[in-house]
Amino acid sequence: MVIYGVALLSFCMLVGVFAGDLLGQLLGVQANVGGVGIAMLLLIYLTSLQDSRLHLGSPTRSGIHFWSAMYIPIVVAMAAKQNVIAALSSGWMAIIAGVAAVVASFALIPVLARFRPGDRHDL
Repeated sequence: MVIYGVALLSFCMLVGVFAGDLLGQLLGVQANVGGVGIAMLLLIYLTSLQDSRLHLGSPTRSGIHFWSAMYIPIVVAMAAKQNVIAALSSGWMAIIAGVAAVVASFALIPVLARFRPGDRHDL
C-alpha cells in the first residue's frame, strides 16, 4: 500500500529535520545541518531493513519502494534549484565557477570512458 510508503517517508523526514536542527544547535549554527541527508540515509536503511527482517505483503513493499524511489530525485532537484538561485544572486564568480565545473565534467567523460571494462569498439 502506498500509504505505508508515505508514512515511512514522513517519519524519516521528521527525524531528519529534528536531527539536523539538533546538529545545527550543537555546532552553533542557526540552520538545519544535514537534516535532509540524514532523512535520506534513514529512508535507505529502513527500506533495506524491511526487505530482510520484516515480512510485508507485496502491495506494502511496492508502496514503500515507490516513495523511497521518488524521494531522492525530488530532494536533489530542490537542492539544485536552491544552488542555482544562490549562484545567480551571488554574482559572476559563482556563475563562472559553475560553468567551469560543468565544462570540466563534460571534458572528462571521454577520459573516464576509457577506463570502462568491456568492448571498446564503440568509442
